[in-house]
Amino acid sequence: MKILLLSDTHSYFDPQITAYAEDCDEIWHAGDIGDLAVAEALAAIRPLRAVYGNIDAPAVRHRYPEVQAWTCAGLRIYMTHIGNYPGKYPRRIRRVLDEQQPDVFICGHSHILKVMRDPQRGHLHLNPGACGRHGFHRMKTMLRFQINDGQLTDLAAIELGLRGQLTKAEQEED
Repeated sequence: MKILLLSDTHSYFDPQITAYAEDCDEIWHAGDIGDLAVAEALAAIRPLRAVYGNIDAPAVRHRYPEVQAWTCAGLRIYMTHIGNYPGKYPRRIRRVLDEQQPDVFICGHSHILKVMRDPQRGHLHLNPGACGRHGFHRMKTMLRFQINDGQLTDLAAIELGLRGQLTKAEQEED
């Protein structure tokens, strides 16, 4: 399974996402989708698995849950929007991580790309950063990886350009 992981689009669909998503099996979105049109554009490329975030309106919250927990190619995955990072988890996240013991914990919200092993719980923590235009992040980022036989491999950080910078396609439209 080849996965494209993104978060914090905040109603903006960067056209560069399409090229990275086309050779993936699924797209995962860790919340703050914004407009449902973004989710629909992603789902038109590849199957979409998503959670809602704190900025998402009722329409997004009705379509996507706050939490998704599932097994993918032998790895237990837990995804929510607000989760912080190892050593800084809120109490509710610590509790669920201790109960469910996922192999991979995914969240967004911070707009900071972060990949690290949780030294206490042993899971891999993934935050793809943000690929929207709103927020304090400087660079729009995503993650891409493969999951096969219980192993996460070929993890790559993808930079889509500076947050305020127009893509080539957007420049050509002007």
